[in-house]
Amino acid sequence: MRLNEAIKRLLDRCLRNWPLVAAVSSALMLAIAHAFETFEFLGQLAPCTLCLKAREVYWVALTIGLVAVGGQLVLKDDRIRRLASLLLALVFLVGVGVAVYHAGAEWKFWPGPKTCASGALPELTSLDAIFKDERIKPPACDEAAWVFLGLSMAGWNALISLKLLVFSLLSARLRRD
Repeated sequence: MRLNEAIKRLLDRCLRNWPLVAAVSSALMLAIAHAFETFEFLGQLAPCTLCLKAREVYWVALTIGLVAVGGQLVLKDDRIRRLASLLLALVFLVGVGVAVYHAGAEWKFWPGPKTCASGALPELTSLDAIFKDERIKPPACDEAAWVFLGLSMAGWNALISLKLLVFSLLSARLRRD
């Protein structure tokens, strides 16, 4: 029984501080994406166009969350949290849409954007590659570069964005006692 009460208290605390939790969650998602791009042991995966669009969603959510936290600290008005939570819900809804579209393109349920499909773009030549006579193929949105438990990064992003959307709506619904 104590565990249930502790979980309820933690959930309530998260929802009452949702703009901060959403900002931290967005920052973590951006950090993870950049880590997969930067570190060799994670694959040094170059982001495709849709990956970059997904990151834009998190940058917007991070900004909304931080502005709301600042507004709450200055104005001490719970309506700021509720308004920010609604805005965050809208942003994460867009995030779900981008991620589902991306995952669907990877699974070949529908075509990805023409500017991002495998084989649709010409190979690029970098300055280094010119001297080595090599071609660089840009990343394709319709090929999963990384899969874990049967889901690509886009699939995991869809689930995480959906979770963030639901928590945003729950926070917006929560009234101050």
